[in-house]
Amino acid sequence: MSYSRPMSLLSVQIAQARKVMIAGRSILTAIHKSAVHGPVPVAAMGLQGDEQADPSVHGGLEKAVYAYPAEHYAFWQTLRQQAGLADIDNQFNYGAMGENLTLTGLLEADVWVGDVLRFPHCALRVSQPREPCYKFNAAMGFNTAVKEMALSGFCGFYLRVDEPGTLQAGESFELVPGARNDTIAQRFQSKVFKHLR
Repeated sequence: MSYSRPMSLLSVQIAQARKVMIAGRSILTAIHKSAVHGPVPVAAMGLQGDEQADPSVHGGLEKAVYAYPAEHYAFWQTLRQQAGLADIDNQFNYGAMGENLTLTGLLEADVWVGDVLRFPHCALRVSQPREPCYKFNAAMGFNTAVKEMALSGFCGFYLRVDEPGTLQAGESFELVPGARNDTIAQRFQSKVFKHLR
């Protein structure tokens, strides 16, 4: 399958887990990612320097790396503005969704579970959609963020590391088709509606 949109890696983000106040409780989270420059080593459990606060629901081989389409950022910025949240210098920086990789040219409906994103120095296999938790509401700053992700389908997707190596912002990548049974959008929709029933 060929895509009319060029696919590239706009930004790479990592974070160490830290405690933040959520609903009056001190919660450990690594959702607040910051951009890193230059090549970042990638191993089986994810990016060097990135940490998962709760390995029972984040991280591991099947959720080693989280990717998110940059195309959705305008949607979230609009919702934040409607909620009365002003971003410093009107910026909503990549990594705000908690993603390790901010991609362009590849949306949830375009990518299938089992597809491989082949970068110049590593290969990552699409494993599953992200299912947001209450920490996402806190990170976004308004209490309906999880619901908005469920309704929009703008969930991004997790990747497992097929071939360790390095990743760097600015790299292009190609999509190598896998089994092609479910798109990320289809898998996310089935999970969301299962929880809503």
